[in-house]
Amino acid sequence: MKIKEIRTRIFRWRGKTTPLPPHFCTNPMDLLQVNRSTMDTFTFHEWLIVEVFTDDGLVGLGNAALAPAITKKTIDVYLKPLLLAQDPWDIEFLWQHMYRKTMAFGRKGIGMAAISAVDIALWDILGQAVKQPVYRLLGGRTKPRIPVYASRLYAAEHDKLAAEAQEYKEQGYRAMKLRFGWGPTEGASGMQRNVALVRTVRDAVGDEVDLMADAYMGWTLDYAKRMLPLLEPFHLRWLEEPVIPDDVHGYAELKAMARIPIAGGEHEFTLYGFRDLLEARAVDYIQFDTNRVGGISQARKISSLAEAYSVPVIPHGGQMHNYHVVMASLNCPMAEYFPMVDVEVGNELFWYLFEGEPKAKDGFIDLNESIPGLGLSIKKQALEDFEIFE
Repeated sequence: MKIKEIRTRIFRWRGKTTPLPPHFCTNPMDLLQVNRSTMDTFTFHEWLIVEVFTDDGLVGLGNAALAPAITKKTIDVYLKPLLLAQDPWDIEFLWQHMYRKTMAFGRKGIGMAAISAVDIALWDILGQAVKQPVYRLLGGRTKPRIPVYASRLYAAEHDKLAAEAQEYKEQGYRAMKLRFGWGPTEGASGMQRNVALVRTVRDAVGDEVDLMADAYMGWTLDYAKRMLPLLEPFHLRWLEEPVIPDDVHGYAELKAMARIPIAGGEHEFTLYGFRDLLEARAVDYIQFDTNRVGGISQARKISSLAEAYSVPVIPHGGQMHNYHVVMASLNCPMAEYFPMVDVEVGNELFWYLFEGEPKAKDGFIDLNESIPGLGLSIKKQALEDFEIFE
């Protein structure tokens, strides 16, 4: 079996989107005090899909949501020539070839997103070739079903926020995550607004539901240190991305305070990046995203490394590639899950792109062991709902 062709396409959503109000979610732009009348800087409505074709008729599907136009160019110009006519079973060699060929410019960010998308497609091919789901190739089933947490709960009017949280509880979720709306530029009054968001959700769901909260890189270390004691009474399972990902020492300082568990890694890359986080004792939970971190090839290595440090891995972003990693690792106790809603931020776009994504029931998802590979295909409707660039 040889790789015959690689096709990359950008799918740009052209349907209706839900406008996002100011303070919908903190983000790294907040410190610049740019216009907050809308949250356009926080949205992404494009997705890159990679299809790898083999000479015996198999098609592997990978994807990337970070900067699709540049990621596509990276694959087309730098990665595709390395892969054509190669045997996809040499997956470790192919990963290392892509990594080392692009090392001067691609160790993190766009280059690694490109490698991730291709690597996911290659694992999809391997599963199809042996007629097994990918998680079987990674070690098999470690849990009957995958517990998932409802990941939405953006900053909103308190009655609407409480109603949404209560709805998730009634649907059977035993964990959920909300986003903060205010950061350092709003000062002490913004802190109290953040606290009110957490109090609203905690009061709505009670103490028997795990609650997490996400600052999405929008705080400074000073601000986070002031927020921790204010948030401590609400027994958060974790505080996510309180500072920018490059501030590893800031993460470590917050973790050392031992007031709220600290989660991060959504914007970290490769085994080496996570080795540094773990050695620095910087996080209580690791949250890599398989289609950013280096694909399944790196995700499985990072999961094993984290297990040696007794740091659980709960991948970011939902989606099938993450679920297969979670299913195959005892060190992955649950997964993130984005409920299907009208298009807003862009996190939900995969629902509109792919057939086969598992839907949560009673707070769990399952993977169909009779479907080989990742079990995904491109929706026919996507060809109408998206503008497509090849």
